[in-house]
Amino acid sequence: MKKVDDRSIPERMTDSERILQAMDKAVHDVILEHKLLGRSIVTWKDGKVKIIPPEEIVVNEPTKPRQCSD
Repeated sequence: MKKVDDRSIPERMTDSERILQAMDKAVHDVILEHKLLGRSIVTWKDGKVKIIPPEEIVVNEPTKPRQCSD
């Protein structure tokens, strides 16, 4: 069961570490999905659009959450 976040929306919006982790995981999941379904992805490199075919897509693991030291 997921832990419920009791913080207010403004408090959640200032949690940049958690927001960045969620975005990183979302990007990872979409890239992996495209590769598995045989779909290309489109990126921007050196001022130009670059199409990457599924066989060339590299899927990196999402960044691990940092551990808090007390």
